[in-house]
Amino acid sequence: MSIDPSAQIHPTSVVEDGAVIGPDCKIGPLCTIGPEVMLGAGVELKSHVALAGWTHIGDGTTIWPFASIGHRPQDLKFAGERTQLVIGKNNMIREHVTMNPGTEGGGGVTRVGDGGLYMMGVHVGHDCMVGNGVVLANNASLGGHCIIGDNVVIGALAGVHQFCRIGRGAMIGGLAAVVSDVIPFGTVMGDRASLAGLNLVGLRRRGADKAEIQGLRAAFTELFSGDGSLHERAAEISARYPQNSLVQTVTEFMSSETSRHFTTPDT
Repeated sequence: MSIDPSAQIHPTSVVEDGAVIGPDCKIGPLCTIGPEVMLGAGVELKSHVALAGWTHIGDGTTIWPFASIGHRPQDLKFAGERTQLVIGKNNMIREHVTMNPGTEGGGGVTRVGDGGLYMMGVHVGHDCMVGNGVVLANNASLGGHCIIGDNVVIGALAGVHQFCRIGRGAMIGGLAAVVSDVIPFGTVMGDRASLAGLNLVGLRRRGADKAEIQGLRAAFTELFSGDGSLHERAAEISARYPQNSLVQTVTEFMSSETSRHFTTPDT
């Protein structure tokens, strides 16, 4: 066990031998920290937080009461193999959040980026890869093996099917059931989610170039109408907008390997 002298640990909390507690950590009452847990500098556990497994939590992350982080994956194929959960810096992980480590069949690691907000009751399943600046609202859930891009927002009570990808800057509406990949900057809603348009508000807030946004809007219309397959149209608009970084982000996403279909607009 390695506990930095500057760390503050409530006497009712349990820190098992082997755990690493970084400088300026604050561990409130009735927390449990397993023997392979590593806390970076300035991590705060409010109270009643349960950390287990081979879990690394980055600097400045705060975890609220009754979160369960790093415990056994919810996968019947899991056979006790040593797998990892890596959580980045400056995340806010609210009450009753669960985040599970990876599985051998999924690459062995679940990875959560920096600067995210995971509201009450959120679940991040095994082998997920979650980007930076992601927001999951209350009780949103990610199935195993999901890939979530930077700056994605997922509304309350939404569920994302295992193996789905959500491209960066996308917005998923509350109560949506996402069963197919979502293009970058897309907006999705519905109990069997469909693509409702582009997340223009998110693009503007992040300072995207106005001309590029206009080009993306035109490309979006072309992508989901006209002749040929979706992949053929994606290749065509990629060639038509070679200097538009937003369009290229969408078409590169669509050309990369996936096991799922794409979420499309209602017809």
